[in-house]
Amino acid sequence: MERRTFIRSIAGAAAGAGLLSSMTVPSPAEPAAPWPGPPQDPNDERFWKFVRSQFPLSTERIYLNTGGLGASPYPVIQAVQSKMNELEGMSETGHTEQLWKEIKNVMARLLGCDEGEIALVRNTTEGINIVANGLPIEKGDEIILSTQEHVANALTWLALARRVGAQLRLFEPSTISQKENLDRIERLITRNTRVISIPHAVTTTGLILPVREIAELARAKKIWYFVDGAQTPGMFRFSLHEMGCDAFAASGHKWLMGPKETGLLYVRKEMLDTIQAKHIGAYSDGGYDFLKGTMELNPTAQRYEYGTVSVPLRVGLKAAFEFIDRIGIDTIWKRDQALSTRLFNGLRDIPHVKVLSPADDSMRSAMITFMHETIPHLKLQEHLNTFNLRTRSVSEGGLAALRVSPHIYNSFEEVETVLEGVQTARPS
Repeated sequence: MERRTFIRSIAGAAAGAGLLSSMTVPSPAEPAAPWPGPPQDPNDERFWKFVRSQFPLSTERIYLNTGGLGASPYPVIQAVQSKMNELEGMSETGHTEQLWKEIKNVMARLLGCDEGEIALVRNTTEGINIVANGLPIEKGDEIILSTQEHVANALTWLALARRVGAQLRLFEPSTISQKENLDRIERLITRNTRVISIPHAVTTTGLILPVREIAELARAKKIWYFVDGAQTPGMFRFSLHEMGCDAFAASGHKWLMGPKETGLLYVRKEMLDTIQAKHIGAYSDGGYDFLKGTMELNPTAQRYEYGTVSVPLRVGLKAAFEFIDRIGIDTIWKRDQALSTRLFNGLRDIPHVKVLSPADDSMRSAMITFMHETIPHLKLQEHLNTFNLRTRSVSEGGLAALRVSPHIYNSFEEVETVLEGVQTARPS
């Protein structure tokens, strides 16, 4: 079916069900088509084909690396372009407190926190650095992390430990038992433990760690608790207030599908004075008099923001949150879970393939990691490249595997192509 005909048919069906929204999604090739509301059935393939049409993502290859970099849809791209055109026409920054509050309000609704607890940053890495360098860590203090951290969380804490003389204590994440993960963390705690820093979803295997339970453990032991949230916003629903962490950082460019070089830092309001703002400038302050030598930091997490920033990128990030809200985060998770579960089950049926992601679907995100017992992972990736599959190699934690992370612009047919590619691979 041609795309124009398909859009008319799905829009008509949605209107009949009372699902049409007033929002329109422009396409560079055709006039705007009405946006259907979330499908009554998350498995409605017509709806997901419509969603796929909202991305300029090339059809010449199958993109399966959202865990590394998410594709942005037209509404996000056009929000950035439109705001840039507007501001460049006046040569203005577009900085306004009201706009920033509007952006953070949209984010806070999805993330389950207050807008004043959110700082807009460049990416997860910047958020981690603000937290690590803002906490009063001293010589002899201990920091607990997993052995399978992304380079951003690993290097930031490692550099801090070397600089101040702190020590890192590591636990191996279990993909079998959440109780074992809690036990392994608890066994590392000593009277010198100051911080637990863990990923919400482990970048290597897609394991979802028991973040709430870890928060309870940290609180009971009076330990600061940071969560690397790079992989989870935009994938499934959670509440930062219910999670109970002291701080949480994420990127806009993965599952949120926002502009590149956008991110967020959540700092629980009770922690704003504990996590010191070390880099400050215009907009960090809540008022100052340079001649009198007085200043106050902004009473919100905006204290961690400073200087001239790209308003178009921030507007684009807001559009990404709105795009997710249009579809519905629960609908997105059902789709991602369905695609990744089919991949998980299919890979387990292939001889000599070992799936490293958790078998328990309550512990598993949409990222599926696997290895072949007779084919080196990079050789296997080369073979999958001949099927035009974009996958990601996994070397963190000493692993040698491949990761596939499907999102809402992927289809079951593309998952079957992955399975065909792995199935046809042969040792050289």
